Amino acid sequence: MATSPTQPTLRGLTQYQWRSGIAAWLGWFFDGLDMHLYTLVAAPFVAHLLQVVDLADPAVKVKSSWIQAAFMVGWALGGGFFGRLGDLLGRSRCLALTILTYAMFTGMACLATQWWHLLIFRFVAALGIGGEWAIGSALLAETWPKCWRAWIAAVLQMGVNLGILCACVTRVAMAAFPERYIFLVGVLPALMVYWIRRKVPETAEWQRARHAAGSHMPGIRDLFRSEVRRTTLVTIVVCACSLTGWWAFIFWNPQHFRNLPELRGWPAADRERLVAGVFFLVVGVSIIGNFCAAWLARRIGYRNAILVFFGGFLGCFIGAYGVPRGYQALLMWVPWIGFFSGVFALFTMYLPPLFPVLLRTTGAGFCYNIGRIAAAVGTIVFGQLAVVGDFRLALLCDGLLFIPAFIAALWMPNVRDDA
Repeated sequence: MATSPTQPTLRGLTQYQWRSGIAAWLGWFFDGLDMHLYTLVAAPFVAHLLQVVDLADPAVKVKSSWIQAAFMVGWALGGGFFGRLGDLLGRSRCLALTILTYAMFTGMACLATQWWHLLIFRFVAALGIGGEWAIGSALLAETWPKCWRAWIAAVLQMGVNLGILCACVTRVAMAAFPERYIFLVGVLPALMVYWIRRKVPETAEWQRARHAAGSHMPGIRDLFRSEVRRTTLVTIVVCACSLTGWWAFIFWNPQHFRNLPELRGWPAADRERLVAGVFFLVVGVSIIGNFCAAWLARRIGYRNAILVFFGGFLGCFIGAYGVPRGYQALLMWVPWIGFFSGVFALFTMYLPPLFPVLLRTTGAGFCYNIGRIAAAVGTIVFGQLAVVGDFRLALLCDGLLFIPAFIAALWMPNVRDDA
C-alpha cells in the first residue's frame, strides 16, 4: 500500500490508490449534494414552517440565517471532532462514519415541523460534512503521488461542484413537490459506507506514524506549540475570512436575486427557476476555476495562486455589488465569483501536509473548519446589514473580507508540487 514518490501516469496507480480516490471523491460529491439542498429551498421551506406567505417577511430572513449559521457551526465542530478521530482511529474508519452522519440527518430534515427542528437536523448533518473534508483530503494526501496533488484537489472540488449541480437538478425536478421531500435525496450517501469499510484500508503512512507514537499521541494543544503554532494561526485567519466571504455569498445571493424589484412581479415558479439557474451557473463555472487554480498552483506555487484568486474574488464582489444592478447585469459578474471559488480546491491538498502526520486531520480539520464558525457569524451579521428585500450592501461588505484573507495568505509557505 506504500506510495511511490513519483508515478507519472495514471496507469502506475495501484488498486488501493484508486479505491481511496473513489471513496474520497464520492464523499465530496455527496457533501456538495447534502450541504446545498437547504440553500436551494431555505426561504420557501422556512416560510412554510413559520406559516407565513411572503418570502420577504423579516422572520424568514432571521430564522433561515440562524439555521444556516447552525449548519456552519456544526461544520466547524465536526471538522475538529472527526478530524481528531481521524488521527486517533484512522482515515477509512472515520470517513465512513462522517458520511453516515450527514446522510442520515440530511434525510431527517424531511421530518421537520418547526423551524428549530430543521436547525437541529442541519447542525448534526454538518458535523459529518465538516469531518469528511479533513479526512478525505488527508486520505488522498497520504496515498496518491505528490506530483498529482494539485490535479487531485481540482477533481475533488469538482466532486463537490457536481454534487451541488445535482442538488440544483433535483430542486428543478422536484419543483412540483413540497420542499421538505428534497431532503430525502440526501440519504443516498449512506449506501456507500459498507463498501468503504470493506475495500478502503487505513493508509500505510498513518499506520506507521500511529505505531511509532504508541501512547504518546499529540493533541489539539500541540497545534499551538513550537513551529506548528504559526501555521495554525495564519491558516485560521485565511480560512475564516475567505470561507465567510464565499458562504455568505452562497446563502445571500439567491435571496438577493429573489428580491430584486424587477423580479417581484414574476410568478413564483419562474423566479425560483431563475434563482436555481443562477446557482447552477455559478457552480458550473467554479469547476473551470478548480482546474485553472490547479494549473496556476503547478506553475507559481500554492500560496501565489491563492493570492491571485483572492484578488479576483475581491474585484468581482466590488464589480457585482458596488452599485445597484438588475439581474441581467449581475449575470455578467456573478459567474466570475464562481470561477474564483476554485481557490478552495487548492486548500484540499495544500493544508493537510502543512501539519505533522498525527496532527494532519486534526490540524486541517480544525483550521479549515474553524472558518465555518466565522462564516456562521458572518451569515447572520451580513444578513442584518440588509434592508428588507435588498442584500446588495451585505454582499459588498462580505466581499471585503478577501482583503484580510489576502494579507494573511502572504505569510503562508509557497509550496510547490514535485514535477
